[in-house]
Amino acid sequence: MLKASPDSRQEGILPEKGEPFDLLVIGGGINGVGIAVDAAGRGLSVCLCEQHDLASHTSSGSSKLIHGGLRYLEHYEFRLVREALTEREVLLSKAPHIIWPLRFVLPHRPHLRPRWMLRAGLFLYDSLGKRTRLPASRALRLNGQGPLQPEMTHAFEYSDCWVDDARLVVLNAMQARSLGADIRLHTRCVSARRGAGLWQVELEQAGAQQHVTARALVNATGPWTARVVERVVAERSPHGVRLVQGSHIVVPRLHLGEHAYILQNEDGRIVFVLPYEQKFSLVGTTDLDYQGDPAASAPTAEEELYLLSVLNRHFKRQTREEDILHRFAGVRPLVDDLDDDPAAVTRDYSLTLESKDGQAPLLCVFGGKLTTYRRLAEAAMTRLAPWFRMAPAWTAQQTLPGGNFDSQAQLTEQLADEYPWLSSEQLQRYVRSYGTLSQMFLRGSLGPQDLGEHFGAGLTEREIKYLREQEWAQSLEDILWRRSKLGLHLTETEQARLADYLAQLTEVSPPI
Repeated sequence: MLKASPDSRQEGILPEKGEPFDLLVIGGGINGVGIAVDAAGRGLSVCLCEQHDLASHTSSGSSKLIHGGLRYLEHYEFRLVREALTEREVLLSKAPHIIWPLRFVLPHRPHLRPRWMLRAGLFLYDSLGKRTRLPASRALRLNGQGPLQPEMTHAFEYSDCWVDDARLVVLNAMQARSLGADIRLHTRCVSARRGAGLWQVELEQAGAQQHVTARALVNATGPWTARVVERVVAERSPHGVRLVQGSHIVVPRLHLGEHAYILQNEDGRIVFVLPYEQKFSLVGTTDLDYQGDPAASAPTAEEELYLLSVLNRHFKRQTREEDILHRFAGVRPLVDDLDDDPAAVTRDYSLTLESKDGQAPLLCVFGGKLTTYRRLAEAAMTRLAPWFRMAPAWTAQQTLPGGNFDSQAQLTEQLADEYPWLSSEQLQRYVRSYGTLSQMFLRGSLGPQDLGEHFGAGLTEREIKYLREQEWAQSLEDILWRRSKLGLHLTETEQARLADYLAQLTEVSPPI
């Protein structure tokens, strides 16, 4: 049975032509869309602009985890860890299609952290936040027969969650749109000035200027937050931003099973090894101070060698540079607390609200992480409450689009009964990417031929048209690396054919 989505929100509406929006949000990453959907559900009129695609940068360059942050305990970030652990349960219910439990194995290396310290840390991790759906940690004894080096004889196992990070952003944007928000992608905010009690904002899309007004402005541009304040708003940024690059590599699958590994390194940092797209392992991340354009970030050779060295000290199977199949980096915008160690800089968020003499407010978002985006959005709305009459918080109980089902197994069985000709790989991907939204491109099809041209790895013409019409996808990269991770599976020839097809579609009918 499909779950009925609780409906405790009040739908926002678009203002009449020429009327101001209540809220203009700059930034289409997880914090921007989280604030947009929360505000729209409280009855505010919302416009969101993003200079590129949704989740183009930091929000798609993560380690793909919903987690409390076990290593943050060493830096005494107890409030952040407690909030994040509580949010794991909320997000598991909100998005059971793109978020699911994941067990982590932490090998014990006596010369790094003593066993009592790991046991105590995991006990605290189990206890700090609400945990009703995830099993507790436990000690393991290794027999030397697994993938790890034989000298590792003890380990611990604990729970966190996996997430498709880019799709988390897209689904929030879709929900915001369904509640009346105006989502404008590939639209740059050129300038924002206060005037007549409103924000007077100039946007630019495809060379064309757009003028909008808003009662409040939210700067949720991640690595660009301070730059937007200084260059777009022409004011002084209330915080410094520490840009820290986190890089990842993708290699052939290193171990069997659906569990992940968390590896300790001699420098005190940890590296995740995550099962990824059935055939691969995702390895990351690093902490490297970053200078330059956040849009141009890419793993350095030194970072790749660092990740490989950690892998090879732990796994029997040795991985070389030529084994790297894909790599990506994300620039994390952290509140600059002047710590010398990038890994020790807080992952907590800070919201600053500025309103000169009661004029239209400016809310700036600094820091944050995927796991706590919803709580950050609620905090943002609390800060803006004096300027608006709005409905109460609502997002904790509302599933994201496609998440109104009981379990992945139940939905997979339902789709298999309805479309028995789908492969098991297609079924799993549809459930874990779209949930019940998959019916939007499957409904009415009686066989593979009804889905149109097949481009490889189960990607079909109908799915592509759905992505263009409903999920703002335009480019090859939008489809293969953000709306999906099929870039790992399609051959160069298949990708070239898809690029030609998209070019033909755009000539006939531009995407939304």
